[in-house]
Amino acid sequence: MSRYGVAVAAVVWLSLTACGKKDQRADTSAVGSGATASAAPAPTAGSTTGASANAGASATLTDPNIVAILDQANAADSARGRLAETKGTSADVKNFGRLMVGEHHALRQQGQQLAKKLNVTPQPPPNDQSDAQAKTEMDSLNAMPKGKAWDKAYIDYEVSYHQQLLQTATKALDAAQNQELKDLIKRAAPVVQKHLDRAKQIQQKLGA
Repeated sequence: MSRYGVAVAAVVWLSLTACGKKDQRADTSAVGSGATASAAPAPTAGSTTGASANAGASATLTDPNIVAILDQANAADSARGRLAETKGTSADVKNFGRLMVGEHHALRQQGQQLAKKLNVTPQPPPNDQSDAQAKTEMDSLNAMPKGKAWDKAYIDYEVSYHQQLLQTATKALDAAQNQELKDLIKRAAPVVQKHLDRAKQIQQKLGA
């Protein structure tokens, strides 16, 4: 099973770009110069810590890198949320999945608008493994049968994922060069904290 593998997007929680769109790779306007930010090591499914959106440890990140990483993180969490809506057996898990879909989708829309306004083309950093890790986690969750074990594995993953996202918030703020990008990250903090708090509550209930 996938057990949480959350190798967080080397930078923060919120996605900032095209909702439902694949990022274009051309870097038309790097909103700023790079900044250094480190990410948690990228674990494989079945590990006990990490996050599914790894941009590579000790990478020098530009704003287009940050936008791409965060967008991928929101896309992945939305996808897991949709799966939890249909595969979860606990009402709490189903409702949490629905929350992830709605709020991460909204964050992606905000990011899309900002990226368009700033004329920033998302560009993942070199050696980014986010997509592969997210796919591995989804494949693992899809392969696991429905039941209490599935619910717990999903929630354990989400707790670990959001913890890592919050831990990398400062790094993302330090790396971002554009003030509007920084402001969007700051506004997203309470949303991510709410997700983490709720996931922990469900985790305790499932473990009882």
